[in-house]
Amino acid sequence: MGYAQRVRRIGLVAALLFAGTGFAKAIAAEQQPNFLVIVSDDQRPDTIAALGNSVIETPNLDQLVREGMTFTRASSAFPLCVPSRAEILTGATAFHNGVPYGGGRLKKGQVFWADALRNAGYQTWYCGKWMNDGAPKTRGYEETSGLFSSGGAGPLGREPRYGRHNRLITGYRGWTFKSADGTPELEKGIGVVGETSKYIADGAIELLQRKTDKPFFMHVNFTAPHDPLIIPPGYAGKYKPSEMQVPANLLPKHPFDHGNIDGRDEQLLPWPRTEADVREEIAAYYAVIDDMDAQIGRILAAMKASGRYDNTVILFTSDHGLALGSHGLMGKQNMYEHTIGVPFIIAGPGIPKNQRTAAQIYLRDMYPTTCELAGIPIPETVESKSIVPILRSPDAEIYPAVFGYYKDTQRMIRTSRWKLIRYPKVGRTQLFDLENDPDELVDLSGSSKHQELASRLGDQMDQWFQQQNEKH
Repeated sequence: MGYAQRVRRIGLVAALLFAGTGFAKAIAAEQQPNFLVIVSDDQRPDTIAALGNSVIETPNLDQLVREGMTFTRASSAFPLCVPSRAEILTGATAFHNGVPYGGGRLKKGQVFWADALRNAGYQTWYCGKWMNDGAPKTRGYEETSGLFSSGGAGPLGREPRYGRHNRLITGYRGWTFKSADGTPELEKGIGVVGETSKYIADGAIELLQRKTDKPFFMHVNFTAPHDPLIIPPGYAGKYKPSEMQVPANLLPKHPFDHGNIDGRDEQLLPWPRTEADVREEIAAYYAVIDDMDAQIGRILAAMKASGRYDNTVILFTSDHGLALGSHGLMGKQNMYEHTIGVPFIIAGPGIPKNQRTAAQIYLRDMYPTTCELAGIPIPETVESKSIVPILRSPDAEIYPAVFGYYKDTQRMIRTSRWKLIRYPKVGRTQLFDLENDPDELVDLSGSSKHQELASRLGDQMDQWFQQQNEKH
């Protein structure tokens, strides 16, 4: 029996474990499922129409919600682009994968996500934003298309560019699309442009039109809706600022230095934050998400045209959320729900349809989940957990508590009801009752009634972080 046949047999055995749940259908013909992983950038969890947003239009994400299971408490442990994506690539925490404080190189000796699937016989493809060290082809991906990465523009990339309201653009400065051989495609523009999501989708569609006898693992990373929020063609005026709803927890300014008060993201709007500024920013933010949704629709249509849709597990999420005025912040460098929370949908063969679960998970759990669904071993370097038990039973729990961190300035623990955030650099603590205060408006850390709870959560958090340091 050859390697490919052995892998299929492993997959079939895995399918039998799910007898009665529908998972057996996924590999009924001894076919491993394909995987399409779509990751947006800076997308809040409250930006999908089917999940309760009455303003935005996201018909394709709505379709995935109906066709799959939505995790309403999925978390980005380290809400910053580079470390969040490092956790996704490695299935390990930032304390162990080589990217502890947002910088650093991915540690050698780890089995990267694409490597694990490629070694098991998968065709591995990468499209869109690449922000970690190395390159997709050094991290397990065999081919790229629609690759968007830093550099390639030469002196033109250093020239200042201005966006809406003549504001200086600081996000993705000098980035370019690259062809398969690494040649910059300057005709597609420098930095983020109105068609960036389209060009990324074009890359994915080009790969989906290939003929291959292997199952595929396609990883698509959009830049949307990260700043600069450039209105895509055809979307001007669709979302009117006057019709946008400001966040319930909008503040003119965060009450203290949370560790990034002077950061680049916090300079995108002036202090104090005003309703008018935030409404205008949300209108542009929704337009960019709406356009990305349309491009996702094009990818899904291409997959259907290729005959692969019915045997493909689709995962959609974001690297983290965004404040966008909430708590007086603009950026993602915080532990509030609008930021550590991410949209997370999984759909495909055998996945329960139109279901939601409040089970807590991490972004890094996607890696072992795909391994289990493919019936292949989970590498020893992977620390995260498969969410398959929750797919079997939405009420299952794999994490009684989850933990978050931003550099050395923020630490968090969240249980099913409570959240404790500690700011060690400024000696501040916050405690929120998420069941009764989902917008995190009432800090209970000073309440004598909650001191024992806060102490218990703090001890639990300290123990977890100490374990991370001991393993380092």
